Order: sequence, then structure tokens, then C-alpha cells
Amino acid sequence: QVHLVESGGGLVQAGGSLRLSCSASGFSFSNNDMSWYRQAPGKERELVASISNTGSVTNYAGSVKGRFTISRDNGKKMVYLQMNRLKPEDTAVYYCKSFPNDYWGQGTQVTVSS
Repeated sequence: QVHLVESGGGLVQAGGSLRLSCSASGFSFSNNDMSWYRQAPGKERELVASISNTGSVTNYAGSVKGRFTISRDNGKKMVYLQMNRLKPEDTAVYYCKSFPNDYWGQGTQVTVSS
């Protein structure tokens, strides 16, 4: 059974940091690119960052570039999102997703207070 389970969300003040984790099981993690998406209330889900299956290639949305870092550990079947210098507009539910196996986690809430 496939599982993608996010953790690490919470409430933080603007300028603070959080590290999100996503644990994968039930599919070939090392053969999948991984991404973090987010969805704020009333807005569409958007891509935040992605990482290739080997970890050699990363991409970021312009709004988070230079503040967020995506990484992965294939041995542990984990993907991470280090979020620094958080802003209130980063408030959203954050999801991890695999590609080409199209699996989604249940999401973790990140709230940034001003």
C-alpha cells in the first residue's frame, strides 16, 4: 500500500524557519522525482519545489527561490523542504507528490504569522 506522509508543519512567526518531511512507502521511491506543492485558502494548488530521483536536479518557484531548499534521502525514502525566512504569504497546506507514479500525501499545515 502506497503512503506519502508529510510532517513538520506548524505555526511560526514571519522570518522563522520550518523543515517539512515526507516519508514514502509502498512504491519505488528512488525511481520517482519528488515535489512539494502548496495550497492556500481560496487559491489553486501550486508547485513549490521539485527534485529529480537522484537528487541532482532541483527546481523552485520564483516566490521561494533562495529561501526554500528541497532535498531527499533515497536510503530513508524521505524528501525534505527546508523553509527559511518565512513570510505570511507562505501560509498554506503543503503536500508532497511523486512523479511518474502520481501519488500525493495528505498535507501538513504551515501558518506564518506576521
